[in-house]
Amino acid sequence: MNIFTVAFFGHRILDNPFPVEQKLEKIIRGLLNSKDYVEFLVGRDGDFDQLVSSTVRRCKRAIRDDNSSLVWVLPYETAEYRDNMEAFHDYYDEVEVCGASAGSHFKGAHQTRNREMIDRSDLVVFCVDRETGGAYKTMCYAQKCSKHIVNLADESESIESPCYQ
Repeated sequence: MNIFTVAFFGHRILDNPFPVEQKLEKIIRGLLNSKDYVEFLVGRDGDFDQLVSSTVRRCKRAIRDDNSSLVWVLPYETAEYRDNMEAFHDYYDEVEVCGASAGSHFKGAHQTRNREMIDRSDLVVFCVDRETGGAYKTMCYAQKCSKHIVNLADESESIESPCYQ
């Protein structure tokens, strides 16, 4: 079985989530319908991450849930995770603590985790509309690695990804 891995990154605050959600749903539906197995990698660090997780779960219920997993990748184990472990494992198909970032200084842990997620991804979906912040730095890293990128905030870019055609 071929595993197709997708990572998602965006700014913490989304001003207008509805058009982003529509674009996300189109990508997720396309992947679920065309790939043997899809691994959706998400953080849980803001509006975009929450939108991705809920959209993946909704699409899995509507289309099929036997060929994908929604994976929450933490940069390190948090008290919130430890205190709510059962609920998080009920919501996400898998929960991972990134080994590379868990041992690093907490100020750089998110960026280390993000790079690890990109390194293992076939497609990286962003919602980045400004050239500042961690999501932008992560997008620059993905470009440097020549990853296939879709930026949902880019109005001129088509979301017809060759990764699921």
